Amino acid sequence: MTFLETILEELLQLFKHEGIEANTDSEIVRKLDIRQPTYQELFADRKDMIMQVVRYDIAQQQKEQAAMLDKASNPVEQIMLLLQDGIIRLRDINPVFITDLQLYPEAWNASIRYVSENNQQVNAEILNRGILEGYFRKDINLQLVTKIILEQFFMLVNPAVFPPAKYNLAEVFRSIYLYYVRGICTDKGGRLAEEFFSKNNI
Repeated sequence: MTFLETILEELLQLFKHEGIEANTDSEIVRKLDIRQPTYQELFADRKDMIMQVVRYDIAQQQKEQAAMLDKASNPVEQIMLLLQDGIIRLRDINPVFITDLQLYPEAWNASIRYVSENNQQVNAEILNRGILEGYFRKDINLQLVTKIILEQFFMLVNPAVFPPAKYNLAEVFRSIYLYYVRGICTDKGGRLAEEFFSKNNI
């Protein structure tokens, strides 16, 4: 890991736990334990810093997701692992981070664009393979199902729909997706899904 990657990882964890706006640039420099000139060499300004953190986060998510999906033995398990990973990630994030990120449109749009494109592509591939292998129902509309999954995510992160102070986002995520996945499974896929739920206590 390069020096910049180390700094970006520390920033990502700081933002996820405290939010972006909880610290001024000076406080961030102090918490990173670096000198102000070093900070200025790495980042043109606050917007640039946040954009670099988002890009780093996306790259890490892509690597982790690929490794995670490679471990799955069937498409149902892949969908379940994606679901579980989403729950875990949401549990580890202070909801303020999502709200704060929306104050930086370029970084927020990059994050949402990744979620949108990755979600549609990965889920479509998994669902298509699952249909061919008999785990998911043949009558599902792939384009529609992937769109619904994506829109459910956007609904989840919309503070006007589920205010973080009132709702546990991880629990909302669980409630939305668990039952939806069961509904698109065949009996064969449903048994695997139930088995996965019971073993992993999602």
